[in-house]
Amino acid sequence: MGQAMKFRLRAFGLHVLASASVLTLVLGSLYLGWYHWPGWYLADARSVVLMLIGIDLTLGPLLTLVVARSTKPRAELVRDIGIIASVQLCALVYGAGALWSGRPLYYAFSENVLQLVQASDFSAQQLDRARHQHAALRPHWYSLPRWIWAPLPANPDEAQKIVMSAVDGGDDVIDMPGYFKQWSAGEPALRKQLKPVAKVAYFSGGQKEALGERMRALGLDPNQANAIPLTGRGPPLLVVFDPASLQMRRILTAPASHWVSSQRSSVRRVLQSLLPHKPAATAALKH
Repeated sequence: MGQAMKFRLRAFGLHVLASASVLTLVLGSLYLGWYHWPGWYLADARSVVLMLIGIDLTLGPLLTLVVARSTKPRAELVRDIGIIASVQLCALVYGAGALWSGRPLYYAFSENVLQLVQASDFSAQQLDRARHQHAALRPHWYSLPRWIWAPLPANPDEAQKIVMSAVDGGDDVIDMPGYFKQWSAGEPALRKQLKPVAKVAYFSGGQKEALGERMRALGLDPNQANAIPLTGRGPPLLVVFDPASLQMRRILTAPASHWVSSQRSSVRRVLQSLLPHKPAATAALKH
């Protein structure tokens, strides 16, 4: 192997090492803080992560492999690598910003379903209203994911306004931190919504059968009223509780299917992970 190729490979290796270190730090921090299971799955963050890996960990070092030559003047080499690093930095800032804006903040029980609530789901108006109400569970920039209850208000007129707002594409109750309550306060309502896996919505017949088999293998009874769906931007999950204590036993993935969310097209886009979802209103209309 010639000296020229050794120089290029060394530059390539150093670039891979530097890129991997920065990417691991950024993605690792977001994962440990907000995207740990089941956050990354429900937020469908894979498109953004794959973009970052493709640009920062693959394309950048490969371009360095192409432009790095031992005979190239140092100033020119620094300029070329600086341009590559700048493109990588722009991609990293964009991707990290998208993940931060869409970070999971709540797993909310509302009506008859559990739902992921992301930072991007809250409008400035609702955040300001929750701040003036001194809502105990309102989100802060440093808030970590937590499980809460988001019931519709007891006033039927107010509840109807929220439902109609959500149907029209406006704010739903899960986007209104002023209505959030402690998880424990919603446990009686949650117990009433638990169903055998065969009667749980959001899954196909084949998925329900497979989930039932997985539950049996784990020592859980699929015929017991102990399950409820957990929805987000990606395919739904099945959450299994102990019906007596309401301790969460398992969060299970269903086998792949042709399931498609009614809130997104089949073509995934990077920015699509930041759009709000409104499944609670549909559930409320069924009651």
